[in-house]
Amino acid sequence: MAYFKEIVTKAVIGKGKRVTTSTHLIKPQNKPDTVLGCWIINHSFNGKSINNDVYVDGKYDVNVWYSYDSDSKTDVCSDTFTYSDKMNVPIVSNTNLTTSKEIIVNSLSDPNVVDVSIKDGNITFTVRKELGVEIVGDTKVRVNVSDDFDDYQEIYDEVNENILKDIDESINENYIKEENTNQE
Repeated sequence: MAYFKEIVTKAVIGKGKRVTTSTHLIKPQNKPDTVLGCWIINHSFNGKSINNDVYVDGKYDVNVWYSYDSDSKTDVCSDTFTYSDKMNVPIVSNTNLTTSKEIIVNSLSDPNVVDVSIKDGNITFTVRKELGVEIVGDTKVRVNVSDDFDDYQEIYDEVNENILKDIDESINENYIKEENTNQE
């Protein structure tokens, strides 16, 4: 008689990704003439669940290298920026996000600066990033189970000891020596 059993296991129950852009402003000590470089370092983030919604909170440092004083001098200004992005993560039906769920966040595309401009002595820049989220939680897998041992009897048939003895006796241990003698 066959029937089903349910196995409870951890699995990915929701998956999603999102590309975001955000514009920031940084005020350098000196009035900039030209932006020579702009880069992002120290990106860190983590996921959390609030009222069945998934959010990714993170931060990164931005360094802007610029020239000033009629492009005769350079300086670097830095600042830390934070963000909280709401993620659209489709989840398997009949599942609620609880504290027992694990939210895994990956940076699919590191934050990078896609546009920089100078306006009124401030440097404005746009940052683009892509984050991926996986939600791991408990789920059930149904397995077809048979309690009828006869279904599997052919797998466990006993090996006839006489057959094994016949095979051992039929092996010619001098086969290689005899073949080499016949070839000469």
